[in-house]
Amino acid sequence: MLIIDCHGHYTTAPEPHQKFREAQLAHFRDPTLPKPGPARISDDQIRETIENNQLKLQRARGADMTLFSPRASAMAHHLGDAAVSKTWSRACNDLIKRVVDLYPENFVGGCQLPQSPGVPISDSIEELERCVNELGFVGCNLNPDPSGGNWTSPPLIDKHWYPFFEKMVELDVPAMIHVSGTCNPNFHATGAHYINADTTAFMQFIQGNLFTDFPTLRFVIPHGGGAVPYHWGRYRGLADMLKQPPLAEHVMKNVFFDTCVYHQPGIDLLFDVIDIDNILFGSEMVGAVRGIDPETGNYFDDTKRYVDSLDLSKDDRVKVYSGNIRRVYPRLDALLKAQGR
Repeated sequence: MLIIDCHGHYTTAPEPHQKFREAQLAHFRDPTLPKPGPARISDDQIRETIENNQLKLQRARGADMTLFSPRASAMAHHLGDAAVSKTWSRACNDLIKRVVDLYPENFVGGCQLPQSPGVPISDSIEELERCVNELGFVGCNLNPDPSGGNWTSPPLIDKHWYPFFEKMVELDVPAMIHVSGTCNPNFHATGAHYINADTTAFMQFIQGNLFTDFPTLRFVIPHGGGAVPYHWGRYRGLADMLKQPPLAEHVMKNVFFDTCVYHQPGIDLLFDVIDIDNILFGSEMVGAVRGIDPETGNYFDDTKRYVDSLDLSKDDRVKVYSGNIRRVYPRLDALLKAQGR
């Protein structure tokens, strides 16, 4: 059985990549400083960072492939301006492409978008097209809050987003809803801001009729769907109060959750509440929580252990580990078929 991780980030990128970013932002703040050139990164540096981290853990934990994207917290769309974001996004995506080219059976690309506060989302279309059509990526990360915790963008159901959604439909690629770092001290990035954003996006989908306008549009809400499965009755009730159809018809034909939940009771609840067809295996490694759980002796983010512990039928296990993600990401399915998998 093929096991595909839908949620991985290059959190261990070589140091020159981050040095470029620091120099880029320094030049933005003070244009008298030298404008940095592209980071010089060798294939051996990439191999060292991947083989000692993501690839090592992928093999040890029994996965076959990871949908790999740039480090989410480093997207930092609130820093710099649109030009800075475009240059940084291209650099990040080009680095992911190099990883995929070195390990084509282990990784497939998902792209970062050059978003900026107050800038039309249509400005992100060119990079999406480049990554999908030229680099062979199969999806993207869409930040619903490029302001970094201030939430100045319209809700995802607003027509502000429609030009980008039209392109997603045309290219037949889904988006993972994924915020970046936050400049608001009220919200810890991974402990609050990420989960808040996941929950907020789902509620926005309930409030609008986005999927009536875009019936084939698909989103993955990571981190187990934020607070949504835990408060499923609240959202079912709110949909009813808002005179919307039941969630199964109104939202869940188009929205999917991953398994980036870092304890067994949380995974148990996710699978008890959410339909099996809407769950994609994901680990987020190496990501938000990297330590060992003292209660189990295992890594918190070894989510395959939790899924393996569930009493699932063979067919349902195949759905979670590969079938659902191949359906949600048809370009990934085509790539795997081309590889004979």
